[in-house]
Amino acid sequence: MNRPFPRLPRHGQQHAARGHLQQGGVIAYATESCFGLGCDPFDVRAIRRLLAIKARPNHKGLIVIAANLEQLRPLIRPLTPAQLAVVNRYWPGPYTFLLPAAPRVPALLRGRHDKIAVRITAHGEAAALCQALGHAIVSTSANRAGQRSLKTARGCRQAFGARVLTLQGRIGKRRKPSTIIDLDTGRVLR
Repeated sequence: MNRPFPRLPRHGQQHAARGHLQQGGVIAYATESCFGLGCDPFDVRAIRRLLAIKARPNHKGLIVIAANLEQLRPLIRPLTPAQLAVVNRYWPGPYTFLLPAAPRVPALLRGRHDKIAVRITAHGEAAALCQALGHAIVSTSANRAGQRSLKTARGCRQAFGARVLTLQGRIGKRRKPSTIIDLDTGRVLR
């Protein structure tokens, strides 16, 4: 049986998360509606590890969250003033946009798509985590594919054990996951 990581005091969590991510690890952390699984969006080994833990197909792609637009810039192609005006109406908030991916974005992050799903989160703890890390992080629901999303750190520790560093946190009040919108077409995908 995988033994879970020890509980960390809240003030030490961000430091532990940074070190864990730098070593290619996966973390579980609170988001708007559930706990999320995350890793460094440019670490292909970590993305593979996350997909295996979740049993998620590679072709689906993953969402990346950030504290601000600056953290998303390495992941997306430059936005036009009109595109910026649209996303700025929704961000920070529970709206994920499909945007043209920058050339260096790992294919596993995009899945079979040429766009990447990104969001500037309004969840205080998730935004603070991104701010402390200094970069965006992958954000997919903490669960095995097809199962219910986990809502507590305890549930994550029980489900994932030592495969994931679980951070203490409180999820937001949203009942549903973020809305996903293709910025080019305006089509709502979820």
